[in-house]
Amino acid sequence: MSEWQTATVAELCAMTTSGGTPSRKRPDFFCAPPEGIPWVRSQELVDRRITRCGEHITDAGLAKSSAKLVPPGSVLVAMYGATVGQLGYLDVKAATNQAVCVLIVDPEVTDSRFLYYSLMNERPRLVEQAQGAAQQNLSQATIRQFALRVPGISTQRRIAGILTAIDDLTENNLRRVEVLEEMARAIYREWFVHFRYPGHENVPLVDSPLGPIPKGWRTSTCGDELTALGGGTPSKKEAAYWEGGDIPWFTPSDLTKSRWRYTAEPEMSITAEGLTRSSARLFPAGSVLMTSRATLGVLAIATLDATTNQGFIVIPPDERWSSGFILEWLAAHAEDLASIATGATFKEITKGAFKRVPFLVPEQRVLDAHGALTGPLELQIQAFEKQTRNLANLRDLLLPNLVTGQIDVSDLDLDALNEPAVP
Repeated sequence: MSEWQTATVAELCAMTTSGGTPSRKRPDFFCAPPEGIPWVRSQELVDRRITRCGEHITDAGLAKSSAKLVPPGSVLVAMYGATVGQLGYLDVKAATNQAVCVLIVDPEVTDSRFLYYSLMNERPRLVEQAQGAAQQNLSQATIRQFALRVPGISTQRRIAGILTAIDDLTENNLRRVEVLEEMARAIYREWFVHFRYPGHENVPLVDSPLGPIPKGWRTSTCGDELTALGGGTPSKKEAAYWEGGDIPWFTPSDLTKSRWRYTAEPEMSITAEGLTRSSARLFPAGSVLMTSRATLGVLAIATLDATTNQGFIVIPPDERWSSGFILEWLAAHAEDLASIATGATFKEITKGAFKRVPFLVPEQRVLDAHGALTGPLELQIQAFEKQTRNLANLRDLLLPNLVTGQIDVSDLDLDALNEPAVP
């Protein structure tokens, strides 16, 4: 295959298969990672490489179910429900559940990475073929007969190499963010949950309504210590509130879709008139957003002055409380906050209930020391997330042009692309 030709997925693959779920009634079929065999569920397909899974199964679970062990380099496609058409690229030997279609290529004909990126580009056309009213369903047969335009194997490898280089940088950034977030969370727990902060050895614990606390700390409430802002939605019937708007306006889906610690720009903006003619409130960059309706407790730190709809409680930082401290406090008290949610149709944490939640106030010197230690971590997280979004935008720009042959890669020196930059 030297020129671009049309081929079905079946023609590009040596095998297509799916998996299965071992019986949940048999605890010996499942085990805690890293033991056992990684087992990929369809909800874990988020257009990323898969190096680890939330659940692992045992050899007995594999043998006693329709799950199959598949090799690294397999391309995974979600076949059912809300995740239909989502992709994963397997970096490890693993098994999958029955909602995942596994594509194992013929390496003489197809570069598996090219197939992954080509399917990503053609996903809208693929999902159009899903059937079912209550739940969309892509059958193996539909996926096998799905046609793609593909070049010769050498060109496939060149195209895949460019896109993989971008994804390598993205994955490295995401791993760094995970490590930095774990560090920030561990420091918070150590200092403010277990009270093992620098100098704690010389500070006795005293009784309080919240139990033993370090001497010099005090108990209070969220309402007395934090500013809690709400949001609002300008009338959608008034074009003047929306058209040409330049004030970022967040909805919960802006957070739930991405799960960034530091926000990207939201999908929608409102005008100055829309702000003044609604209950939306402008808050400063650095404010912590917490979803407070339906989906509770999703958190992010605003990277710009913005507004939200009424599905949030927003907490601006001040001279005492840093953004990182507020976010970690909210994360540490997620269960307590969820327990005060009320509502029959959907659960909501009201501002009134939030303000009554007990709040432990450390000594200012401890807060200052915490900010000095974790501030650099927060700056790194924000920088890595911003770079990751820029890389994603670059890949999204290049992807359709590369996998359709609009950019000629025949004379491209891939080795030069991988050379380190001269400082």
